[in-house]
Amino acid sequence: MFDATAQSISVNDSYTAQQLVENILVNSSCANVSNFEVKGDSFSGTRNSYGYFNSGTSSFPFTQGVVLSTWSSKNSEGPYVSTRGGGNSSWLGDSDLEQAIGIINTVNATILEFDFIALTDFISFNYIFASNEYQGDYPCNYSDGFAFLIKEINTASYINLAVLPNSSTPVSSKNIHPLINPIPNSFEPIKSCGPENETYFNGYNTASSPINYAGQTKVLTAQTNVQPGKTYHIKLVIADQRNESYDSAVFLEAGSFLPKIDLGSDRLLTTNNPICFGESYTIDTKLPSSLGYTYKWFKDNVAFTNNSSTFTATSPGTYKVEVQLTTSCIASEEIKIEYTPEIILNDTSLTQCDIDNDGISIFNLTKVDAIVKNNASNLSAVVYYETLIDAEAKTNPITNPTAYSNKFVNQSVFARVSNSFNCANYAEVKLIISNNAIAVQNPISTCDTDGTNDGLSQFDLNTQVTPQVVAGLPAGLIVEYYLNPTDAIVQQNQLSNIFKNSVATQQIIYARIVNGTNCYAITPITLVVNTFTPPNFQDETFVLCEASSINLTVNSGFSSYLWSTGASSNTITVTTPGDYFVTVTNSEGCEKTKKYRVEVSGIGTITKVKVNDFEGNENSISIEYTGIGDYEFSIDGSFFQNSPMFNGVAPGEYLVYVRDKNGCGLSIPYVAYVLDYPRYFTPNNDGYNDFWQIKNLDNLPQSTLFIFDRYGKLLKQLIASDLGWNGTFDGFTLPTDDYWFHLNLENGKIIKGHFSLKR
Repeated sequence: MFDATAQSISVNDSYTAQQLVENILVNSSCANVSNFEVKGDSFSGTRNSYGYFNSGTSSFPFTQGVVLSTWSSKNSEGPYVSTRGGGNSSWLGDSDLEQAIGIINTVNATILEFDFIALTDFISFNYIFASNEYQGDYPCNYSDGFAFLIKEINTASYINLAVLPNSSTPVSSKNIHPLINPIPNSFEPIKSCGPENETYFNGYNTASSPINYAGQTKVLTAQTNVQPGKTYHIKLVIADQRNESYDSAVFLEAGSFLPKIDLGSDRLLTTNNPICFGESYTIDTKLPSSLGYTYKWFKDNVAFTNNSSTFTATSPGTYKVEVQLTTSCIASEEIKIEYTPEIILNDTSLTQCDIDNDGISIFNLTKVDAIVKNNASNLSAVVYYETLIDAEAKTNPITNPTAYSNKFVNQSVFARVSNSFNCANYAEVKLIISNNAIAVQNPISTCDTDGTNDGLSQFDLNTQVTPQVVAGLPAGLIVEYYLNPTDAIVQQNQLSNIFKNSVATQQIIYARIVNGTNCYAITPITLVVNTFTPPNFQDETFVLCEASSINLTVNSGFSSYLWSTGASSNTITVTTPGDYFVTVTNSEGCEKTKKYRVEVSGIGTITKVKVNDFEGNENSISIEYTGIGDYEFSIDGSFFQNSPMFNGVAPGEYLVYVRDKNGCGLSIPYVAYVLDYPRYFTPNNDGYNDFWQIKNLDNLPQSTLFIFDRYGKLLKQLIASDLGWNGTFDGFTLPTDDYWFHLNLENGKIIKGHFSLKR
C-alpha cells in the first residue's frame, strides 16, 4: 500500500479530513469530533499537502500519524535530499497563523480543522516540526511555523497551544535552531545568528534520515485545560514564510489527541515536590459533578470505595482513577505520591541570668539551634517566633534571635525548621530566668611585676579566679569572663584567659558561670594589682680590691630577704667578684629584686717606660703596665691622667706612677730621664750658661759626646761625668758660629745635632 523504503516513513495523501481526525489523530470513542475540513495545495497537481504517515521500520519517533506540509505530503518521505523544495506562489498563507506566531507574508498553508466536545478538563497531543529552512543562515531570517489553534465555539479569539514548554514562544524555524556560524561565499555570504531554544532542536538530517527535511525539533506536546461538556473548534495550520521553495511539515502522533484527566504532576522526592510528613493531599480530577461521571479509585492497584471526583490521600502510594465518561469510554490517570521523612525536633529550654532581678533578660536563642534540630545538618536554619500561630504562618519572625529580650517571666518562643522540600516542623523553647545564688567573691590580688610599676598586670583567670568562683558549686560548670554585665548577659567580647587589667590598681570584671547552653549565675570579680617600689633599690656596682672583702647591704624593714648566695639577712660579705642578687618581699607578698655587681680591682705594675727625647717640644714618655684595675697615670706624683702617654715633656728626671681609680693604691714609682741638648750657649764667664752640656747625661755613664766645627774638625770629646764644653780649642777662644755634636749613648743609639756659640 505504501511506496516508502524500509528506512523511511511512508505517506498516503488520499485520506479525507474526517479520516485523518477520526481514524488517525483521535481513533477513540472517548472523543466526540465533528465538522471536519482540510485545506492545502490545489495548484501544483493531483498530490495533497496532507496525509497519513507510517514509520515502518525506520527510526522516526512516531509509529503513525497525520502529516501537514507546505508541499506535496509525499515529498515528506525520506531520505533527505539537500535543498529540495516545492510549493506554488498562488498557494496562499493563513492570517490566523500569522497572528498566532507574529509573522507576515505566509504562503503555502495547509489547514486541518474540526470541532470536539470536551469530556474532561484537559487535552493534549504530540508533534514534531520539521523544515528545509534548517540550511545555511535561513533560520536567522525565515520563520516557517506551525500553530495549534483552539477556541470555544462561537468565540472570536484563538489560543495557540503550539508553544515551547512553560513559555509563550511559538514553534517556528526562527525560534528553534542551533548556533548559525558565518560561511564565506562568493555569491552571498552566509550570515550568523545565535542559538534559539537549542535544547528543543533534534539535529540536522542526513541522506539516511527517515524524512525529507533538513532538520527537525524534538517531540513537543501541545496541551491545555478545557471545560467538560463545552464544544471547541480546533485549527491545525502550517505555512512557509515569504519563500515557497524551502518547505516545512508538522507530524502529529496518532492517537495522541485524546481527552485526558489531569491529576497534576507526581509528588516525588526525586522531583523535589513530595508531600510533607503528616499532611494530606487532595487528588482532584477537576471534573464537575454535574456531568454525572462514575469514578473508580485505586491505591497501588487495589480498588477502594470512593465515587467522587476527588480523594484525599494521607499516605504514600500510586493512586489511580478510572472515569466512565460515556458508555463506551473510560478515561484513566494515575499519580504517584511520596512523603518526606518526619522532621524530628526537640522541645527544650534556655536559662539566662538576670542582673537586675526584674525577670527580663537577653537570650541568645541560637544557642539551642543544634538541640532543637537534633544536630541534623540537612535541615534549614532555625527561625524563632513568639507564637506558634506566627510560626505556622511564617509571620512576624523574631528578627534578633541572638539578643532577644523576653516579654514576661516563663515565656516560651517557637522554633520553625524546614527540610529541603520546604516542609516544616515546630518546637517550643522555654525561656527561664536563673535564680541560683552565689557567694560574694573575694578580691583577686597580684603584684605588678612587669617592671613598669603602673598598677597594670596580667591575670591568668583560669588559675587565679576560676577555682574560687566554682568552689562549692556543682561539677561541670564553665566560667567565662567579661568586662561588663551586658557583655556577660549576651556573651559578647569574651575576655581571653590571660587578661591584663585596663584600669590601674583595681578593676571589676564579670564572671558568667555556664551550664551547657544555660547561664547558671553572673558575679562581679574585683582584680587588685599591688605596686611595690622600695626606695634606693637601683642596681649598684662595687669594687673589690684584691685580697680583701666588702659588705653588700639592702634596707631593713621587709618581710623577708633572699640572696643569690642563699643568705636571708639584709647584709652579706663577699670576697669574690661577680653578680649578686637579693629579693625582698613585702607584707602583700610582692617581690622586688636588686642586683649588685662586684668587680675586682688592684694595684698596677709598671713594666716599662719608653722615653722619646732630644726632640725639643716633641719629647714624650709612654708608660707600659700590667694589672686588673682601672688606672690613671702620673709623671710627677701630683697630676694624674687617664692616658699612659705624656707629650711635650721637658728634659729632666721623672717619677712615674700608675694609680688604681677604684682606690686600691699606687704602683711602685719608676724613674725616667728625658734628655735634650741646649740649642745655644754663651761662654762669657758671667756664671750663666757658660758651658754647653747635656743635663742628666751622668745617669748614662757609658755615653760619649763629640763636638765638631762646621768643617767636621773634632774640637772636644766629653764623657758623661764631664762638666761640659767652654767654647775653646787648644786654649783658644772659638768665635760665634754653629757647631755640631755626635752623642753615642750606651744603648747604641746615636744622636746628632747642632747648636750655636754666641759671644
